[in-house]
Amino acid sequence: MSLPAKFHDLAQRVNNWGRWGADDEIGTLNLITDEVVREAAATVRRGLRVPLALPLQQDGVQSGLVPGRVNPLHTMVQINQELFGPGTVATSDDSAVLSLQTATHWDALTHASHSGKIYNGRPADTITAHEGARFSGVGTMPPVVSRGVLLDVARAHGVDRLPGGHAVTPQDLEAAEELAGVRVRAGDVVLVRTGQVQVYLGGDKNAYGYPSPGLSIRTPEWFRARDVAAVANDTLTFEIFPPEIEDLWLGVHALDLVEMGMPQGQNWNLEALSTACAEEGRHAFLLSAMPEPFTGATGTPVAPVAVL
Repeated sequence: MSLPAKFHDLAQRVNNWGRWGADDEIGTLNLITDEVVREAAATVRRGLRVPLALPLQQDGVQSGLVPGRVNPLHTMVQINQELFGPGTVATSDDSAVLSLQTATHWDALTHASHSGKIYNGRPADTITAHEGARFSGVGTMPPVVSRGVLLDVARAHGVDRLPGGHAVTPQDLEAAEELAGVRVRAGDVVLVRTGQVQVYLGGDKNAYGYPSPGLSIRTPEWFRARDVAAVANDTLTFEIFPPEIEDLWLGVHALDLVEMGMPQGQNWNLEALSTACAEEGRHAFLLSAMPEPFTGATGTPVAPVAVL
C-alpha cells in the first residue's frame, strides 16, 4: 500500500535534505548553535531542576503494543563481592536488557524510513542487522542542550488530560504559546504536554498506549516554519493513535525523522514541569537531554532535566 498523495505533498513542504550539505547526519540539531545555548543558559533564574524521565523498571510503559519492545530486565551480577580477597573492599555490579526506546527516549533519525529512504535521501538498507544504522544513528547525535519550551496543550484547553482522540494541531500549539507568553524560535526543543502520561502513572499501561492523543500530521509544517531543533511529548506513540488519516500509520514519524531530520522524544513525564512552569509564570528554560552514544542505534534512553 503506497503512502497517500497528501503525505507526499506535506513531505515536499517540510523536506530538509541537503540543507546542511549532502553529508549531514544530524538534521535540525544543526540549529542548536553556541548562541542558542548561551541564550538558553540565561533563562536559569532559580536553579530549580525538574527531572522529566520515567523510571527504568520492569513494570514499565511497554505493554506489547509495539512488537519487540521490552521493559528493562535488571540483574545483579555481583553482590558485595570481595574481588581482591577476604576483608577487602566489596563491590556490587548490575546488568540490564532493555529496548532502547523502552521508556523516556529519543528517536534517532534512522528510527523511521519510507519509500526506501532515510534522512537526507540515504538508502534505508544502510541499516543492517550487523552494523545497525551506518548513518544518522544515535552515536552521531551531538549534545542536546538548548532552550526548552513547554507547550502545555492540556492546560491551554483547561483540562488535566486531552482525550484519546485529540490530534494536537498547529492551532493548539499557538494557543499553548499564548498561554505561556513565549514564542518558539530557531534551535528550541519543544515539549508538548497532553497529560496522557497520567494514565500510565495511574497504573493502566494498556490505556496509556491506545487510544492516545498526540501530534497531528499538520504539525511538522509548524515545526519546520519555526526551525525547531527537536520535539518530545508525554505519550507512547508521539503522534495521535490511531491515526487521523485512515491507514496512514506513523506519518508524523516519517515527516519529522525522514523528511525534516528532526529528532523526536516519547514517554517524557511533563507533569511536574507543568506545575513548576505555571507556578513560576514562565515556560522557557535550560534543557539538558543528552543521548546515550550507542553506536549504530536508532533510539536511546534519556534522562532529561529542565532547569528554571
